[in-house]
Amino acid sequence: MGLAVSVASVATITGLNYGLREVTPAVSTGVVYLMPVLLVSSIWGLWLGLFTSLASTAAFNFFHLAPEGKFDIAAPEHWVALVVFFVAAVVTSTLTNAVRVREEEAERRRLEADLAADMARLVLGGSSMDSALRAVAERIARVFEIAAVTIELRWIDSHGRSKAIPLVVEGDRVGTVLVPTDLDGATEEALRQRVVPELATVVAAARRRDELEDEVVETKALRRSDAVQKALLRSVSHDLRSPLTAITTAVRGMGSDTLSEQARLELTAVAASETARLSRLVENLLDLSRLQAGNVEPRSEWCSVDEITRAAVASLTAPPAGFEVDLRDDLPSLRADAAQLERALANVLENCARYAGQAPVTVRAQSGGSWLVLRVSDRGPGIDRNELESIFEPFHRSDEQPYGGSGLGLAIARGFVEANGGRLRAESHRGEGTTFVFRLPVPSKTHLHAELAGQLRG
Repeated sequence: MGLAVSVASVATITGLNYGLREVTPAVSTGVVYLMPVLLVSSIWGLWLGLFTSLASTAAFNFFHLAPEGKFDIAAPEHWVALVVFFVAAVVTSTLTNAVRVREEEAERRRLEADLAADMARLVLGGSSMDSALRAVAERIARVFEIAAVTIELRWIDSHGRSKAIPLVVEGDRVGTVLVPTDLDGATEEALRQRVVPELATVVAAARRRDELEDEVVETKALRRSDAVQKALLRSVSHDLRSPLTAITTAVRGMGSDTLSEQARLELTAVAASETARLSRLVENLLDLSRLQAGNVEPRSEWCSVDEITRAAVASLTAPPAGFEVDLRDDLPSLRADAAQLERALANVLENCARYAGQAPVTVRAQSGGSWLVLRVSDRGPGIDRNELESIFEPFHRSDEQPYGGSGLGLAIARGFVEANGGRLRAESHRGEGTTFVFRLPVPSKTHLHAELAGQLRG
C-alpha cells in the first residue's frame, strides 16, 4: 500500500507541476515533491520515505529539468537545485519518520500504562485468579497484536508453537506467560522487560493480599475460639455446677435416717430431674463441638415430619398450657437424618416452652413446592429485631430475659437443620411472641424415581 501510494503521489505531483510551470519556473516546482515525501514518511516509515525522495528526484529531473525526457542536466544551477531538493527530501523523510516513531512509541507506552492499570485492577479486583489472568492475557494480546497469549500459575516449558516467558515473584518462578514462537524480537523484548515484571508484581501483591486475608480469617477464628472457650468456662462454672449441686444435695439428703418417705421421693425426683438436665447440657456441648468441627455428616433416611415432631414433644416436659401440634396428613416425606432434626426441633420447642408463659406452644407445617415449612410459635414477650440472628450464636443470652438456659440450644438447632440442607430463622415482634421457621428440602420426583430404581436393582 505504501509503495502504491508513493508511486501514485509522485505521478500526481509530476502532472500537477506541468500546470504550475505556467506561473512559476520549472526549477521552483521541485518543492511540491516534498508533499508525497511527507505523506509516505509519516505513515509508512523511513525506507518508503527515502524511496519516495529518490523517485521524486528522478521524476523532477526527467520531466521538469532540461533536457526534459532524459536523466541529464544541462545547466549547472539545475544540478544545485536537484542536489538541494534531494538532500531536503531525505532530511524531511528522516525527520518525519522520527516524529512518527516517537508518536508510535508514546502511544505504545500509553497502551502499556493502561495495560498495567488493567492488570492491577483485574488481578487485585476480587475476581478469581484464573478468570483475572485470562482477561489479562486477552489484553496483552490486544495491545501487542499477538495471536494468542496464555498465563498459567505453574511452570511450563516452551513447546510446539508456544514460547515460555517465566513469571518470577521474589526470586521464585510461580508461573509462565506463553506467546507464539514466531513473535518478533522487539515485541518479545517489550514483554520481558516491561509487561511481565509488572504482572509479576501484581501477582505478588495478590498473593500477599490472600495471605493477609487468611491471617485475618485465622485471627478472627482464634478470637472467636477464645470467646467460645470463655463462654464455655462460664457455662461450665454455672450451668454444670447448678445441677451437680442439686444432685449432690439430694443424694446426701436421701441418706438421712430421719427422712420421711414422701421427702425421699421428692429428693429422688429432684435428683432425676437435675440428672436429665445435666445430661442434656453435656449432649448440647458435645453437639456444639461436633458442629464446629464439621463432624455432623447426616445419615439420610426417609422420615416423616409427624414422627419427628411427636418424638421431639415426647422428649420434653410440657409447659403449663402444653403443646398444640397440627400437622396435615398429606405432608411429604423427607430425606434427612431424623435424629438430628428431632434434636433441632426439641431444642426449639424447649426454648419456646421456656418463654411461653400460660399460652400453648403451637407447631404447624405446610408443604409448598420443593420445601416443607414447619413453624413453632409461642406467645411470649418476643425478641428485638436486632437480636433475631444473634440468638442463634453459641452461648447467647438476652440481658433482658431472666429465663434459664445454656445458650446452646438454638445454635445447635440451626447447625443440625443446615447440615440437612434446610434453613432455620426467627420471626418476632415485641409483646407478640416468637415464631421459629424451619425450611426443609423435599426430594424431587426425579430423586425419588432414581432411588426407587436403585433399590429395585439392588
